[in-house]
Amino acid sequence: MTVEYAIALFQNLILTSFTLILPILASAIAIGLTVSILQTVTSIQEQTLVFVPKLLGVGIVIVFLADWLLSGLLDYTRDTFLKIAEMAL
Repeated sequence: MTVEYAIALFQNLILTSFTLILPILASAIAIGLTVSILQTVTSIQEQTLVFVPKLLGVGIVIVFLADWLLSGLLDYTRDTFLKIAEMAL
């Protein structure tokens, strides 16, 4: 295994991880920003108020995107195992 091959494997890992986590992270950021703006406008400074909407929003995103997330993870795993088999030859 060459250094370039190892770097390519690591790049694929990072790209797949970012691709799979991006919708979940984006929903958490959007919900947090929305609740924060509402807290600022209404002068309610309760820290636990942000937690429940984020938890529900991220849960809904995970439920709706579970098929896509799982297929992306399975594709990455399959490709990695095929590349491991190629390294043995």
